[in-house]
Amino acid sequence: MEVLRQARGQLAELTGMTAESVSSFEQTEQGWALEVEVLELERVPDTMSLMASYQVELDAQGQLTGYRRVRRYERGRSDPRRTGGH
Repeated sequence: MEVLRQARGQLAELTGMTAESVSSFEQTEQGWALEVEVLELERVPDTMSLMASYQVELDAQGQLTGYRRVRRYERGRSDPRRTGGH
């Protein structure tokens, strides 16, 4: 759990955006790989806020070694890739 907290904090510090949740987490040969959901642009209503998923890589000690945005979406929209929809 501490690795997750560190990753969210480091990503927020680097990007200046709020890391809201971790949607995937796995150990790799080099350390850890996470997908973190980030609030990129807050809108009203909240369901129209712009979110993004970032792929984050950490070394074995939990230090961030790299990140990249892999997708952007509105908070209120489902992701067809993950739900099986069209």
